[in-house]
Amino acid sequence: MGTYLDRILAAHRAAAEADERDLDELVAAARAQPPTRGFTRALASEPGVSVIAEVKRASPSRGPLAADLDPAALAAAYQAGGAACLSVLTDGEFFRGSPADLAAARAATRLPVLRKDFTVGPADVCDARILGADAVLLIAAALSPLELTELKALADGVGLDALVEVHDEEEAGAALAAGATLVGVNQRDLVTFEVDTARAEQVARALPPGVTRVAESGIGGPGDVARLAAAGYHAVLVGESLVTAADPAAAVAALREAGR
Repeated sequence: MGTYLDRILAAHRAAAEADERDLDELVAAARAQPPTRGFTRALASEPGVSVIAEVKRASPSRGPLAADLDPAALAAAYQAGGAACLSVLTDGEFFRGSPADLAAARAATRLPVLRKDFTVGPADVCDARILGADAVLLIAAALSPLELTELKALADGVGLDALVEVHDEEEAGAALAAGATLVGVNQRDLVTFEVDTARAEQVARALPPGVTRVAESGIGGPGDVARLAAAGYHAVLVGESLVTAADPAAAVAALREAGR
């Protein structure tokens, strides 16, 4: 059957292979965009653990979370609660997101935005910049070391920050070799999709000073943020618990307080 990631990547690689757009034109269009808002800079500009709050309608493992959410209203609530950045799912087939969600969320706030999608080729990096994102996600498990290095370099070249996601020490090494300075450690197991809370502490020890550390997945409340702060994380990326909260602004504020 393969993992969720295997199935998602197969679909994205098939779409990339069918994409006949001229890459040189895409790179030129990406470079012509207005300056970004500075994703990594925003995470470093406040004390304690920053919150990257996610706009997420659904997931492959959980199904619909908030299928009818208003991305602009949710993003505004996140900002009111003290989020440093936004993450917006733009994958349609598996997460029910869209580029329109990213545009609406970014227009409603002053916060930098990560395009949360499955980047498999250079066109995806360019599209992130053209869509208005300030950062792009690169998943080490989804890319060869050469692809990771090349896509990180392209992100740099078009003005995007790159959040390189890893799951273990080997992937952390590949991220560092590719020049990553913003590393996300996903606590979710790619095979079982279960959350392993020890993963973040374990992998953090493989990341040198100077790397901005982001913990991802399985962050349900303030207690998780306090634990991750003690492990040396600079930020947390939180989706499901915020999307399903009765008061998203208050939920973000509680996470911020726990990380101070």
